[in-house]
Amino acid sequence: MMRLPLLLFFFTVSFAAAENWPEWRGVGGQGISAAKSLPETWSETSGVAWKTELPGRGHSTPVIWGEQIWLTTAIEKAASAEEAEKRLKNNTGDQPVTVLESVSLRAVCVDRASGKILQEVELLNVKEPQWVHQLNSYASPSPIIEEGRLYAHFGSFGTACLDTVTHEVLWKNQELQIMHENGPGSTPVVWEKLLVIHFDGSDQQFIAAFDKENGKLVWKTARTGEMRENPQQRKAYGTPLVLEMNGKPVVVSPAADWIYGYEAATGKELWKVPYGELGFSMSVRPVADESQIYFSTCFGKSQVMALKYAGLEVPEVAWRNNKNAPKMCSPVLANGLLFYVDDGGIVSCVDCQTGEALYRERLGGKFSASPILADGKLYFSSREGVVTVVPAAKEFKILAQNSLDGGLMASPVAVDGVLYLRTDKALYKIGGK
Repeated sequence: MMRLPLLLFFFTVSFAAAENWPEWRGVGGQGISAAKSLPETWSETSGVAWKTELPGRGHSTPVIWGEQIWLTTAIEKAASAEEAEKRLKNNTGDQPVTVLESVSLRAVCVDRASGKILQEVELLNVKEPQWVHQLNSYASPSPIIEEGRLYAHFGSFGTACLDTVTHEVLWKNQELQIMHENGPGSTPVVWEKLLVIHFDGSDQQFIAAFDKENGKLVWKTARTGEMRENPQQRKAYGTPLVLEMNGKPVVVSPAADWIYGYEAATGKELWKVPYGELGFSMSVRPVADESQIYFSTCFGKSQVMALKYAGLEVPEVAWRNNKNAPKMCSPVLANGLLFYVDDGGIVSCVDCQTGEALYRERLGGKFSASPILADGKLYFSSREGVVTVVPAAKEFKILAQNSLDGGLMASPVAVDGVLYLRTDKALYKIGGK
């Protein structure tokens, strides 16, 4: 069985009995679920306990605490063609984008048993927001939930904390601004009393921490790695992972061209490692075992990298693999194996110690969502609405492929023998009663 790093192991044990899904990639943040007896087959007309149409548009992964499911969404008011053209004169990129007159950023609560929408709360309202890439949304970063509190981040548009009992917005912070170019993407991570967030834009790049009790800035640290001249190659959308390294908690933080380690309490930079090749616009979160960190450098000269950190002050590159490296999807670990899927639907299984590919096989479709591991199986969700189930093993086999109406940009959620899937149209409960 794969061992989690020490800090994450204790975190996992503390939540295991609760059957909650507190953040984007589940308990411990590595895409691993303790759920058993999950369904393998379903369709729009079979195996669906309930389906709930969702307001607005968003790609965030739902989070669960107790009987509540929370997710974020954006209610958009489009800008006129004339206004959009005027504002896009400042766009340094050449990607298809969406331009709005205003956006209402909201949290939606769904009852876990019935699928009924219980609450829809506006957290922030932004006039003339930055444009977003047409593959992105204004509500792509996933929220974090803990007992009584929901933390929702929307990049430069702001961050808010919601009381999940009274539905009161407890605080907002909109002081940190960057140019995302393609819209927000980085999901925060909670460590003790801090909410740690990436801000990697085309104009400036830094990592920051808010006090989760009041939303006030605690620390802010600029990226120190040398940046490319092209501003489009400075941006990133990654999510940090907190590990225990040499007896202390370290924020492992992937950014453009560099991966960094920061002291969790203060934001002090402890180390940085260059990718060695162009890497930017990452939307991944690293995974780690007791000795190495694994991640993709995403766009540019994409590669999957393993960094050995056990017993080292500065991690060292253990191996690189540039075949079918993901540009959008985070990897997942199982039994000494690393699994990942590229945006074109090629799934890879590699040996964690050597980086040797044990297989590369085509699933079909295009992928943005990160896979999860549950009960020895991997669940890969495509933008075409197909979930492919394969065993977490050295031998490739498709156990099932299941289609729903609508595309899947959010990652799957697995708790209590049930899958929850968010499409671009609805939230589904698969299995259970």
